[in-house]
Amino acid sequence: MKTKKKEFMSGMKVGLPIAIGYIPIAITFGLIIRTSELPLYTGILMSLFVFAGASQFIGANLMMHGANMLEIVFTTFILNFRHFLMSTSLSQRITFNTSKKLLSLISFGITDETFAIASVQKEKSTPFKLLGLNTIAYTSWNVGTWVGLIVGGALPTVLINSLGIALYAMFIGLLIPNFKRSKEVIVIALIAIAISSILYWIPLFGFVSDGWRIILSTTVAAFIGANAFEMEVEQ
Repeated sequence: MKTKKKEFMSGMKVGLPIAIGYIPIAITFGLIIRTSELPLYTGILMSLFVFAGASQFIGANLMMHGANMLEIVFTTFILNFRHFLMSTSLSQRITFNTSKKLLSLISFGITDETFAIASVQKEKSTPFKLLGLNTIAYTSWNVGTWVGLIVGGALPTVLINSLGIALYAMFIGLLIPNFKRSKEVIVIALIAIAISSILYWIPLFGFVSDGWRIILSTTVAAFIGANAFEMEVEQ
């Protein structure tokens, strides 16, 4: 029992930098929900049961634009498809004889950041260390969401109205670091922008809703990028 507790606390310690980094992003998410026409419980439930930053921002944006359930589910499915790969990879680094219930709980808490931390560990990770890592990240995300929801109600009207751009600033902020690392990412992003613009501005495609425009531009750009650029494999 003491060993499990020690492993859990070790995971929380490793995940502390992630938790600190999540708080301002989660606060932004809470502020967006608070200043939109969406009910507050939407943000609370999304952080509790979805726990996926980019998907929550996109999901909230789609709901604000009146997208239907199928569009929201399909878009977030595509966005989170990488989790299948991350879970598969991480499962090879977990000690054997871990129960399926515990594995399911761990898989729910996997994010890009927790996966990165777990992947660089030299030795195999114990399930309780991973659980501690995911728990502190999950807790900070939900705390940040609540802070955003509460603080949003006290903000001046002028500031609230200006927060409409926060969602777009968030995605630009996520994209810029990738631009610096890879020219291919720039090309793929420009392709997605071009496709989305065509679907939006050309009257022929006026029947395409906001949700399907995101789905089509993302999928087509990713397909073109995957076939146009060779994958770099580290030996």
